[in-house]
Amino acid sequence: MTELEKEQLLEETMINYGDDLVRLSFQYVKDKELAKDMVQNTFVKCYKNLEQFRNEASIKTWLYRIAINECKDHLRSWHNRKVQAKNFLENTLTIFSAESKVMEAEEQNEIKDCIFSLPKKYREVIFLYYYKSFTLEEIAIITEVNLNTVKTRLTRAKQRLKVIMKEENIYG
Repeated sequence: MTELEKEQLLEETMINYGDDLVRLSFQYVKDKELAKDMVQNTFVKCYKNLEQFRNEASIKTWLYRIAINECKDHLRSWHNRKVQAKNFLENTLTIFSAESKVMEAEEQNEIKDCIFSLPKKYREVIFLYYYKSFTLEEIAIITEVNLNTVKTRLTRAKQRLKVIMKEENIYG
């Protein structure tokens, strides 16, 4: 078989079976672009081994077998397993990350609700100290109360908050 005859036969088989082979390959690899790559590899192998084709079966059957083997080889390959594991981990971490952000936000809302249930004098000390990062001295100036009073309010606010959070089952 001459090179020209091989090229003409290959072109004819590509036209006749290309789309069917892409659909077949897609059933295995579940990715359109990867399926096209598998078919391209199939036609390369077909071209290289055309002289060994014995006409015991139709060329269509032979191409299907080559395509299926290509797909199976790809699915068994170390590269594919590595990519699948990486994608699985990325998806899992993304889901976990999104879930943990939602849970963290929910927990923060629950804590805020607990803080808002405190009397105003305790609520403002907690807010200024933990959320605005003021020192005790600065809080005394802002609230216009004695430094020791601020310390006492903060201690009592934390004690009450601990009880409320335990009742609400926040932080065990």
